[in-house]
Amino acid sequence: MSALEVLRPGALTTVQDLGRPGHAHLGVPRSGALDSAAHALANRLLGNPAGAATLETTFDGVRLRALSPVTVAVTGAPCAVRVDGRPAAWGAPVRLRAGAELDVGRAESGLRGYLAVRGGFAVPAVLGSRATDLLSGLGPPPLETGTVLPVGPPGPDPVRGADALRVPGPPAELVLPLRPGPRADWFTAASVARLLSSRYRVAAASNRIGLRTEAGPPLVRARAGELPSEGMVLGAVQVPPDGYPVVFLADHPVTGGYPVVGVVPQGPALDAAAQSRPGLAVRFVPAGR
Repeated sequence: MSALEVLRPGALTTVQDLGRPGHAHLGVPRSGALDSAAHALANRLLGNPAGAATLETTFDGVRLRALSPVTVAVTGAPCAVRVDGRPAAWGAPVRLRAGAELDVGRAESGLRGYLAVRGGFAVPAVLGSRATDLLSGLGPPPLETGTVLPVGPPGPDPVRGADALRVPGPPAELVLPLRPGPRADWFTAASVARLLSSRYRVAAASNRIGLRTEAGPPLVRARAGELPSEGMVLGAVQVPPDGYPVVFLADHPVTGGYPVVGVVPQGPALDAAAQSRPGLAVRFVPAGR
């Protein structure tokens, strides 16, 4: 079987696919690639199904050695790609000979990169997914130096013209469409109006569980007390006691007790959230605008 060996794991590199939807009743989060469009494109460039496992890097990339000939592709946050020290293509298939070293460099903009290999990373599946879930601990652990990643058998040839597809670059400002949530009435009308007309910033405490915000006007409660825990979904905007919205991402908990003021629909906005660095401006706008 083909395989790649980890020489430099990077700040946080995990195996991701489309996640584990449908298991919330068991207490299992969805997980999966945060930037689903970049993940899908990396696979499409190589002829893989969209659900094939890729590597999701965080900011400073990863370095691997091919233990057998393989073909790879890097998408997501733009970065330098090198093979044995020589420049190679980003956003296009790259052939590696056995023994070649692939270096995926630091993100030039954005935050997360996606490295696909033809055949997909064939780590063991848990509940139908190979994704690393940082909250529950399911799936393979984050990469470490010396980890050997098996590669599955290649599928059909890549889609003709896939290497010419265009995808949005990392955002200069994160604009999140917001649908009213089940607990919007827990906040004053004036506070919700300010939420939809103000700028926040991505906080440094953001991670795969949630995008945290800071610097804008905190939401003000219209009622006291606390909620019993209730179900949470991808994109839910929960408001903890400090009043600053938290947008739940792929590794979010399946229940929570803080009120949900709204929900960001799945799609390009949540993909953009995956590429948002700390300090980036954030605006919430009514969904449909």
